[in-house]
Amino acid sequence: MSESVSAILGKNGFSKTPVYRATHKHIGCSLAESAEGMNYKAWLNKSASEKKKSLHVVYINTSLETKATSSSIIPTITCTSSNVLQTILQASAQMGPEELRICYGPDTYMGENLVSLLTAVLDSKWSDERIKRDLHPAHDQASIRALRDNTDVYPSGNCVVHHMFGQSVVDTVMNDYSDAYVTAHLEVPGEMFQIALKKSLVDDGVVGSTSNILNFIERKVKEASEKGEKKRLKFILGTEAGMVTSIVRSVQEILDSSSSKGVEAEIIFPVSSEAVMGVEKDGSESSTSSLEVVPGVAGGEGCSTAGGCATCPFMKMNDLDAVQDIVDMIGRSSGDGNSTLQLQLNKHLPPNKLGGKKIDGRDAIDLGTEPIVYMREFMQSKKMSDSLVERIEKMAL
Repeated sequence: MSESVSAILGKNGFSKTPVYRATHKHIGCSLAESAEGMNYKAWLNKSASEKKKSLHVVYINTSLETKATSSSIIPTITCTSSNVLQTILQASAQMGPEELRICYGPDTYMGENLVSLLTAVLDSKWSDERIKRDLHPAHDQASIRALRDNTDVYPSGNCVVHHMFGQSVVDTVMNDYSDAYVTAHLEVPGEMFQIALKKSLVDDGVVGSTSNILNFIERKVKEASEKGEKKRLKFILGTEAGMVTSIVRSVQEILDSSSSKGVEAEIIFPVSSEAVMGVEKDGSESSTSSLEVVPGVAGGEGCSTAGGCATCPFMKMNDLDAVQDIVDMIGRSSGDGNSTLQLQLNKHLPPNKLGGKKIDGRDAIDLGTEPIVYMREFMQSKKMSDSLVERIEKMAL
């Protein structure tokens, strides 16, 4: 992402403004790396070769190189978990749901969950009026079906963190928390997503981005507080564990400001039993101790692929101490021209893999930033830009 930010600044005349990463170490992402191999390129080339109107919707946290390569093969627009649904709905409505194929990648879970969401709308027999009101004003049952059927999801990409919501976690949610509100990020595996999706149809859950989840929890707590109910609300949190802090803070502020003191909110972060271990008083691990903790959330250990602590080790590299260290180094290096500090800072600059390179005769950085620009234009105007539409239409010629 730092490379993309630096490229966007350069494109807008701020090439001399440095972008520093919080650490000089490699910051990876299993999801982004899913799009960097030959399989992803072959998947895009297959769609491009079929001479059909196609749009590649790619997750924003992929590398600038992935965006550039993708854009050279097929018209591409970036997305976030907050705007991905509206992106595909608008593109489909604008280009014709029967004619446009959506190629979504690299996040397989998110893509499959988007298809599941559209299927749930159809299976629940939403009226055309409700679809226009709650999803998109230019859609109806027929167009949603066409969009679903024309969505091609990359089959081999996932986030290792969201992959941790396995079957044991699903069983726990279904058996022990049937009365709870269930939330799920668009990236979590299908089983967990399906529970939240089913509940969302009756307003007992939500599926979407982290902001969607936070807004849902805030709304439910406010509604209960305003009614003056004496009630304990339970929320299953199906996303990265780092979100717990912001949710707890927000909920506490709502409860503190409310005149009703009868509402309690319990934020439940489900983990697999394999992620829980016993600890003796001296801190040593034990299988028989009565004190059970989840070490992963606090210490980065004890996670399980069956459903563990679900914290992203790469996101945790971006902490406040690291940011403060960078700020301090910038201040000291600019004050006395310290060359040693400047060399240290240079290690925090993003990679520049595309500088001076061309792809099919076009500047590689321009190709890499183009999908981001298309997304920004969509967020501002709420429609696909004319230049993107023109590129898509040319594919069918």
